[in-house]
Amino acid sequence: MIRKRSLVRRGAVVVAAGAAALVLAACGGDGDGGSPAGHSGHDASASPSASASVPASASAPQGQHNAADVAFAKGMIPHHRQAVEMADLAPERARSAEVKKLAADIRKAQAPEIETLSGWLASWGEEVPAEDAMDHSSHGMGGMMTAEEMTALENASGEAFDTAFLKMMVKHHEGAVGMAKTEQADGAYAPAKKMAAEIITSQSAEIEQMNRLLGEN
Repeated sequence: MIRKRSLVRRGAVVVAAGAAALVLAACGGDGDGGSPAGHSGHDASASPSASASVPASASAPQGQHNAADVAFAKGMIPHHRQAVEMADLAPERARSAEVKKLAADIRKAQAPEIETLSGWLASWGEEVPAEDAMDHSSHGMGGMMTAEEMTALENASGEAFDTAFLKMMVKHHEGAVGMAKTEQADGAYAPAKKMAAEIITSQSAEIEQMNRLLGEN
């Protein structure tokens, strides 16, 4: 008789445990999206976490850029390339030591910026301007020299080169400063805006220096 009661009790425990397991499984199923329509508590807890992940993954503040940043990089690359090309003529053609040093400083500052600007465009999935881009579409933009002006500079030497180089580079720098001011006003990418500020500061100072040298000639 005692043994029979014990077996009955054990059977009741097993049944209770099985029922509890079924309840837990049902609750766990709600989290997987299998809850009935009336059980909105689990759906509400899942929905905020899903929606919260959208803004977080949309864009990282450090990497934000806009169309103005792209235009700045695409415009400044050929602009800098031409300045470097002009500066490379100075060592053999200039007479003034100051003009030669100025040309070297321009090359030293702008050549690395070309690499930086190209890297930004590549990271944004944008096309980097071709090496000959300035020969096709950039004339008249931002103080760019025409092919005829570049040829005249290549054919000059001595004092004539110094004068032509300074006049052209003043115009070239003024164009770059204008482009940089546009980037500061309209751009969103912090490193590009920082470069623009540096261009405004350095090239404005060089414009003053070149105008002084022109006044001395």
